[in-house]
Amino acid sequence: MNKAIRLTAIVLATLGMVACGGKGGDKAATTTAKEAEKVKVQTLESERIAKTLELSSTLEGYETMNIAPSLTGHIEHIYVEVGSRVQKGSMLVRMDQTQLNTTRINLASTKTEFERVSALKQSGSISQQVYDQTKAGYDQLAENEKFLEQNTFVKAQFAGVISAKYYEDGEMYAGQPILTLTQISRLKAIINIPETYFPMVKQGMKVEIESDIYPGEVFPATIEIVYPTIDAASHTFQAKLNIPNASEKIRPGMYVRTRLAVGEVDAIVVPYQSVLKLTGSNDRYVFVADGNTARRVAVTLGQRFDDRIEIIPVEAGAMKAGDRLVVTGQARLVDGATLEIVE
Repeated sequence: MNKAIRLTAIVLATLGMVACGGKGGDKAATTTAKEAEKVKVQTLESERIAKTLELSSTLEGYETMNIAPSLTGHIEHIYVEVGSRVQKGSMLVRMDQTQLNTTRINLASTKTEFERVSALKQSGSISQQVYDQTKAGYDQLAENEKFLEQNTFVKAQFAGVISAKYYEDGEMYAGQPILTLTQISRLKAIINIPETYFPMVKQGMKVEIESDIYPGEVFPATIEIVYPTIDAASHTFQAKLNIPNASEKIRPGMYVRTRLAVGEVDAIVVPYQSVLKLTGSNDRYVFVADGNTARRVAVTLGQRFDDRIEIIPVEAGAMKAGDRLVVTGQARLVDGATLEIVE
């Protein structure tokens, strides 16, 4: 009797294990099925668009000059304060005049000697060598006097506004600029443009500038210089803008947006919601279906057209017309995920 009971228990345990194994197999099959994410795709097509680049930049004075004389010594007087408007040639700083006055005395004496030697040279009473030596000494002092005058009485090289002052009268000047002079009636800005547009950007092209400080107002500018090299790290090149500012409404240091029309270009434009943003940064990316596998492609954003936006692959050739872009279900994907493409 006990033997029969034991046999029955073994049979029941075996059946239980088989049953459990069957359930586990069903669960594994369900998990495998879930690994394939259902997505919808759209075939990428290149289309012709009227391209306008929107780029940000910071304004600078077209000319900025640190007022730093080549002479060290005491500052006798500073004629301006921060905010003072000056014209070209306006007196800014007067340095200690001792060196200049000494040189002027020596120059006057040497001039008299040179005039005497010149007269003797004409009468043939002295040699050419004596004449040349005297003339060289006089010319050297004259140049030195000119140099000292420019660095003792320091004048503005262009019209502008004093934007910084670092010394006061009577202080010892030892190399740090005394003042900073900034031109604000004309400004400049440096913009970084994606390398894709290098053939289209030319000197003399017109640019529109906007500032949030003046909503709806547009300030005209012109591309003055297109820099000839491409930055290998960012794959951008620079252009310098010349910005007339007679009204002086915009100022150095302001953040602005620039719009540059580069004509019609072939571009890839996709639904805006298909582009994802990396958490914690401003990096953007999309997913492309390679067969039944998701491939992540880093992109930069271009021009927006209502609910569509232009995208540019960060890595050249990473995406092209004919590829299949994931437009639904992309938020659940990771690079290399298995896809189930549905209509």
